[in-house]
Amino acid sequence: MTKTSDEEQLDLSEKGRMKDGTVISLDRRLFFQFFAFGNCFEINTITKFLRKSNIDGVLYIDINDPHGIGFLTMNENPSYFATTLREILNEEPFKNLSIKSEFTMFGRTYSFGYETNLQETLLSGPKKKVLDPDWRWAIWYPLRRKKNFESLPEDEQRAILGEHGKLGFKFGKAGFAKDIRLSCHGIDKNDNDFVIGVIGKKLHPLSACIEAMRKTRQTSEYLESLGPFFVGRAVWQSKI
Repeated sequence: MTKTSDEEQLDLSEKGRMKDGTVISLDRRLFFQFFAFGNCFEINTITKFLRKSNIDGVLYIDINDPHGIGFLTMNENPSYFATTLREILNEEPFKNLSIKSEFTMFGRTYSFGYETNLQETLLSGPKKKVLDPDWRWAIWYPLRRKKNFESLPEDEQRAILGEHGKLGFKFGKAGFAKDIRLSCHGIDKNDNDFVIGVIGKKLHPLSACIEAMRKTRQTSEYLESLGPFFVGRAVWQSKI
């Protein structure tokens, strides 16, 4: 007897597609959390601590706050952020810093469904991007789509996202910017949909990339909010 759609078991694994059209899947993903802190007067103390730790992450100086830092961590297990990382942040050298909660971001890697290498898309690729010692500049921000985007026909959604994606690919191919796209549906306190990281060797191309994106249909018609924007430069990165 054939199962109806209501009886079919949910498959929440990430999907991709081989060149011959075969659908592939991987039920793994990388979670990222970003914190911004103020009142950091001894950044060398923090970098020394991180060099001795086994934390996977990045420490940024905040270009808009002379006493500010940004701290990005990543792990496949979301429990890590509620246990190990929580304990670390409640002890020296972090416990006396002030959290800038408006910059707190948490998200997970995901696939679009056409990727041929899900291991790279979901795990190794994003990690390599943020830990590349030659790509130290970063802009991190959340975004929220207008809800009516989801009611558009799928073909129209793909066209809108395709326009946006091609522009990002153009900046990436030119060596100007790499992007990290994280889903945060239901795990962001402000009901944002995505967390975006734009990474580069220089800051200006990152600003230019975001400026160019404003002209796409997705940004101009179907985004409800962007930001706030954290702009930083890495002073410590864990080893790849």
